Amino acid sequence: MEAGVRALKCLNVEDLGFARLDHHREVRRGCAEVIYCDGKTPAQVASIAASVAALHARLLGTRANAEHFAAAKAVVADLQYDATSRCIWLERDVDRPRRKGVMLLAAGTSDLPVAEEAWRTLDFMGDQAERIYDIGVAGLHRLLEVVPKLMSANVVIVAAGMEGALPSVVAGLISAPVIAVPTSVGYGTSFGGLTALLGMLNTCAAGIGVVNIDNGFGAAQLASMINQRIHGGPVAQK
Repeated sequence: MEAGVRALKCLNVEDLGFARLDHHREVRRGCAEVIYCDGKTPAQVASIAASVAALHARLLGTRANAEHFAAAKAVVADLQYDATSRCIWLERDVDRPRRKGVMLLAAGTSDLPVAEEAWRTLDFMGDQAERIYDIGVAGLHRLLEVVPKLMSANVVIVAAGMEGALPSVVAGLISAPVIAVPTSVGYGTSFGGLTALLGMLNTCAAGIGVVNIDNGFGAAQLASMINQRIHGGPVAQK
């Protein structure tokens, strides 16, 4: 009864003073609001996480550090943390169904923080993404080996730094839409990912969409929305 009353009170927005939580987003968009932890204090992240966990079966926070996790776990006991993706998450229904159809590529091992943020987001959204890492253009034969598998995908995410060439190569070999994620990996004239971003935006291969530098989360959200449409809608949220 008490939980029901709280849910009705927070149907649209819950005001925490420093944040206004959009609890209705799960109904509109198919998943709950995600916490962007960078720039927030550990106490703020903990407060938001506690409110989300009180009303939702799952939770995701991106760009989190160990201090964010420690504070949030003190109020959400079953919270988990992965240092590579810099994500905190809560999953109370581990066996819920996931959609297939998303492939996630990373040019090199240095791109894994961005790629793993995308993977964690896809799992949160209800997608069972297959990861293929370290297949950059410096060893093109590695990519060619997996082209038959890529041809079965509904949508492909490609994370790459340096000159950012990999998404163009992938898009030229398959019919699925490609979501390119420039990463801030590279030496001086990579300019923190700007070179990869501009290269991806200037691609001659058709069917590529480009998100912001290091934005694995945004790429995953878009890929999941495409995959959902193909599968007939979001996986039922509990």
